[in-house]
Amino acid sequence: MFNAHNLIQELSFKAVRSSGSGGQHVNKVSSKIELSFNLKDSLVLSHIQKQRIHHKLHHRLTKNDVLILQCGESRSQHRNKDLVIKRFLTIIRSCLVITKKRIPTKTPKAVVRKRLNDKRRKSEIKQNRRKPKPD
Repeated sequence: MFNAHNLIQELSFKAVRSSGSGGQHVNKVSSKIELSFNLKDSLVLSHIQKQRIHHKLHHRLTKNDVLILQCGESRSQHRNKDLVIKRFLTIIRSCLVITKKRIPTKTPKAVVRKRLNDKRRKSEIKQNRRKPKPD
């Protein structure tokens, strides 16, 4: 697949001030982490893997094929960094999974026969409910 340790080495991080409530502390501490990964310049991923990731993440990539993720869930910068790395690796792994092509199954003849018999039986029951026609 790919070497996760080497892929993490290619990431670049930036600490940003978190938004939201928190009083004076939030205005002086940069605990939110912004991860950026340049897909084109990656040396760890093969060309085919890059194409697959680009195809599945094209809506999340910038014009320069850079994936940007942010995490500000925790007050700790280190915890946010760990969380965003885990999220990044999960996204990359899910993009590289090759889904099996679905082979449509045929309906068994016994099932078709049973459905038609049930249909015929229902029809006879409903015909017997009708009033008899006067001759």
